[in-house]
Amino acid sequence: MSSQVPVKLLAISGSARDGSHNQQLLALAARKAEALGAQVTHVNLRSLDLPVFDADHHAAQGHPPGALKLRELFAAHDGLLLSSPEYNALPTPMFVNAFDWLSVMPAADGLPGGTGATAGKPAGLMAASPGALGGLRALPIVRTFLSTNFAMVVVPEQLGLPAADKAFDAEGALLKPELDAVLGKLVVSVMRQAAWLRDARAAG
Repeated sequence: MSSQVPVKLLAISGSARDGSHNQQLLALAARKAEALGAQVTHVNLRSLDLPVFDADHHAAQGHPPGALKLRELFAAHDGLLLSSPEYNALPTPMFVNAFDWLSVMPAADGLPGGTGATAGKPAGLMAASPGALGGLRALPIVRTFLSTNFAMVVVPEQLGLPAADKAFDAEGALLKPELDAVLGKLVVSVMRQAAWLRDARAAG
C-alpha cells in the first residue's frame, strides 16, 4: 500500500445470527486484509444493544452508548468491509438502525460527529445468500445509503455470493477461484483507497 502505517479497517456484518453466511464471507475478507497488512476490528451490531431509532426516545434518553461506540470506532479506522444480506430485497433492519443512530451522533470529546467520522472513508460491499442472486438486490441501496448519507467512498468492486450454504470449504475458503479472486480485488481496492485517502487527509 501507499504507506508503511497499517490500514485500519472495520468489519461489519448486517447479520448477527449464528452460522451467518455473511459473517463467514466477512471473516474471509478480513483474513485477506490482514494477510496484506491491515488491522481489522470486527463489530457485532447486536452487541451495540441499540433501540429502534425514534426521535422522541433520542430526545428523552440521549445518545445510546452503542451509538457513541460506533462513532468512536469509525473515527479510529480508515475504511469499512461490510457484508450486507438482503431481507425482502432491502438491507437488514439491524444495519439500517445502527447507521441511523450513527447519523445523529454529535461531535464531542475531540471526536467528529457520526457522519464526520465516516466521511471520505472507503467501503467495500459484499453479500451472501443461499439463493441464486447472492444478496445482490440490496447492495445498490446500501451503496446509495453509505455514499449519500455518510459521504463514504464505496469502491466499485463488490461480491454477491450465491449458493452460500455450499460455497465454502471446511477451512472457510471459497470453493470457486473466480469468486475468491473478486473478493481479493474488493479487499485490495478498499485498502488502497483507505491508505491514499488517509495519507491525503494527513498531508492537508
